Amino acid sequence: MLLLNLLPLLHAAGTIACLFLPLPWPQRIGLSSAVFYLAPLLPGRLLRESLRGCPRDIAVGSPAFLRWWACFQCQVLFLRFPAAEELLRMVPGLYSLWLRGWGSRIGRLTYWAPRTIILDRGFLDIGDHVVIGAGVRLNPHVMERDELPVLRLAPVKIGDRALIGGYSLLTAGTEIADDEATRAFLISPPFSRWKDGKRLRESP
Repeated sequence: MLLLNLLPLLHAAGTIACLFLPLPWPQRIGLSSAVFYLAPLLPGRLLRESLRGCPRDIAVGSPAFLRWWACFQCQVLFLRFPAAEELLRMVPGLYSLWLRGWGSRIGRLTYWAPRTIILDRGFLDIGDHVVIGAGVRLNPHVMERDELPVLRLAPVKIGDRALIGGYSLLTAGTEIADDEATRAFLISPPFSRWKDGKRLRESP
């Protein structure tokens, strides 16, 4: 697990190294950008696929947990430097396409407001014509303690034509119904279901 913590450093080093190649500056910048945005996609996607079918509660230190941890470390630079994702959001459709590369399902015409934060880019299931408000956090994983520490990991699901109020927090397994408009600053506990402005029972 400690060795996996080096992945963000290697990602950063590879990105910076491209700037010192004996190439014209436009090519150096293009190659550096490609390494920054695209190099983590293949390992991140493979690790995400390896987690399909895992139970929603994963014991800390288990093989499944280590696969998730490696997948998460592939994304750390984008959490450290959120402006990098804001650049992608400036081009219509590009950010959604990039998230699909991580393994998420993103519908048509999704709008990402500024300062959206996503912890697990491969664990989203978002319908068509969805609006994500400013400062929303999508956290498909949470760490909790039962008898032993466990990782609760499941996609955040948002139905068609839903509107997520600004500065909300949607955690692992949250489900938002079609046509729902949630209030601002909503905090959704793990595996909550929301419809008609009300929290229903936990999803099975």
